[in-house]
Amino acid sequence: MNDDSSIARLAATLREEIGRLRPGDRLPSSRELVRLHNVSPVTVSRAIGRLSAEGRVITKPGSGAYVAPAVTHGADSADMSWQTVALGDRVVDDSGVTGLLTPPPDGVIPLTGGYLNPALRPSRALSAAASRALRRPDIWEMPPLTGSAELRRWFAQELGGDVTPSDVLVVSGGQAALTHALRSLAAPQTPVLVETPTYPGALAAARAAGLRATAVPMDRGGVRPELLAEAFAVTGARVFLCQPTLHNPTGATLTLERREQVLAIARAAGAFVIEDDYARYFTTAPVPPPLVALDAHGTVVHINSLTKVLSPSMRLAGVVARGPAARRLRASQLVESFFVARPLQETALEFVSSSAWRRHLATLSTELTLRRDTLTAALTARMPAAEIHLVPRGGLHLWIRLPAEKDEDVVVEAARRAGALVSPGRIYYPAEPPGPRIRVTHSAAVHPAELVEGVRRLATALAAS
Repeated sequence: MNDDSSIARLAATLREEIGRLRPGDRLPSSRELVRLHNVSPVTVSRAIGRLSAEGRVITKPGSGAYVAPAVTHGADSADMSWQTVALGDRVVDDSGVTGLLTPPPDGVIPLTGGYLNPALRPSRALSAAASRALRRPDIWEMPPLTGSAELRRWFAQELGGDVTPSDVLVVSGGQAALTHALRSLAAPQTPVLVETPTYPGALAAARAAGLRATAVPMDRGGVRPELLAEAFAVTGARVFLCQPTLHNPTGATLTLERREQVLAIARAAGAFVIEDDYARYFTTAPVPPPLVALDAHGTVVHINSLTKVLSPSMRLAGVVARGPAARRLRASQLVESFFVARPLQETALEFVSSSAWRRHLATLSTELTLRRDTLTAALTARMPAAEIHLVPRGGLHLWIRLPAEKDEDVVVEAARRAGALVSPGRIYYPAEPPGPRIRVTHSAAVHPAELVEGVRRLATALAAS
């Protein structure tokens, strides 16, 4: 399916409808448009965006889209076409990330997404922590620029090794941490090495920073050290971005031996390793220590985010870096946003310092194991022709290879029409994908029974596509 043509068709239909309405009239909601025109939420969002850019509608967050006041096209009418020349080709592609963040329409089962279902979040305990934090007398004072001393100490203790609180910088979530790290460690127009496949948000951040993402192949054990060494030698890259624990999307976890090899290879190349440790709280079996705990030379810049394990609105992460790299990262944070709001930092500290934190992790481990096993069993039973890459030791996702003759886009769209959302594999590759893949997530569904029904719908779509 051609997404651009779908957007164009919906935009044309809405233009006709707008012609029959009066200025100020409200358009149908996004959910209604999804249902009425049988398109995806992303298609609706982009069609409305086109009409907004044309001046035909006005969008009001939380309220909807409205017909714009009539404009007389005379000599004084605004002409925005000059912006096309001024902006040039510095396009930021948010398509992969937008699809992962867009809530599913009513009645559609989410087998995609990167956050926990609300039923899995510790919302009540977080609210209690926020209430305690807001009672602190200095809660509205400016925090230390690098983050609360107590919170930096907590992040350091989580990692072990010789990491100290002074090595930690508190930033606004894992995505912001990736952006700061890539901008600080690599110059524009230079290569950055990434695992392939890899997290679409990392690819988007690299491209937005003007970097050339260069793929390093993986196997079931994670990134292949010999090919990493070759990629450094061929490209001259000075940064390697990786997820050594429960890699997204494959679920691979590097052994201790491979972690030590990665560090040795990066050191020999005079390069940094950005360790995105997003899944450290989603493990259901012991894993080797993080790369940063094995690093004594400032090679690793480590990212630990609390967003995925707690709530999408807990936009908070700790970044560990040492030496001149740490100073660059702190300067990047300061110039872009000064600091993270103190109420958010104090709320996080209240929560992770309480017994609710450990209870949440224990409950989550049990639930994620149940969901992973349920999803694996359903896929095996319903979709025997599709191959599960591996069954990970925790995490949120399964990486699926579809039969070679299947068209990935057709399968994803057929699944959506059948009432199940999955992630297309192509968005996880910095270049051409090796074949049809999808990522299937078990953390966004309401309960395990919904996972089973979602797989039934997906299997029906696969058989029909």
